Amino acid sequence: MGVRHDIKVTPIEPGHLDALLDLCREHAAYEKADFLENGQVERWRTALFADEPALHGWIALDDGKPCGFMTVTTDFATWSAERFAYMDCLYLQDAYRGLGLGRVFLDRLREFALAEGCGWAEWQTPPDNELGIGFYRRMGATEKTKFRFHYDVGIRGVS
Repeated sequence: MGVRHDIKVTPIEPGHLDALLDLCREHAAYEKADFLENGQVERWRTALFADEPALHGWIALDDGKPCGFMTVTTDFATWSAERFAYMDCLYLQDAYRGLGLGRVFLDRLREFALAEGCGWAEWQTPPDNELGIGFYRRMGATEKTKFRFHYDVGIRGVS
């Protein structure tokens, strides 16, 4: 099924940040993860709209109503000595899955990575996200098995 013409994927703008907070809340619930609201909107404003953004993002709008988003950063790989894109989040509300929006977001990811001089893109998903894993595999992505660790250094919510 193709993407409906009234659903647009566009770069996140300052007026989308409150909707992004709602979508992040939903995304965390979908992944059965905790979501702590602690001033993200202002930090996103700084990260997304600085002269040299630390975060890049796109939002899906169904006739103006936010229904999904993707955020991406860039990083540098030591072994290959190359930049790569890291997709931090990709989320679509349930009613919008299977409509081709995931493909649109991955196209944006590819375009962004190429424009930034990145050799590849990486991301992660929970092992029980069977729908997402199947989609990523159909899109040609392959998984690399590693454990993800989290090391809290004691400062949260600081710019």
